[in-house]
Amino acid sequence: MDSNGNNSNSHESQPPGTSNAAGEDKLVEKEEVFVNHAEIAWHEMRKQWVGDPSHNTQRTSREPIMSWTTTYEDLLLTTEPFQQPIPLAEMVDFLVDIWLEEGLYD
Repeated sequence: MDSNGNNSNSHESQPPGTSNAAGEDKLVEKEEVFVNHAEIAWHEMRKQWVGDPSHNTQRTSREPIMSWTTTYEDLLLTTEPFQQPIPLAEMVDFLVDIWLEEGLYD
């Protein structure tokens, strides 16, 4: 023991990972790596819905499926299904144009 009553191994009373002097070796603890299992599951489910983006090919621009002369009433009055699926972006553009004309969308 030192004359002032300090133990030469004073770092034993300190919490792990701390040091009492700048020149002492620091105790390094292993860090646990957080794994977000919910995020991993979400990405797997999303991949099932949208497919693997690495397998997607460049889409060629194509003509719109809906005619430029189609009106909102034309869509509402028919009970027949569309001849082919309408891409969401095309339908959104169509509806926004109609809503802008009618003052429903600002």
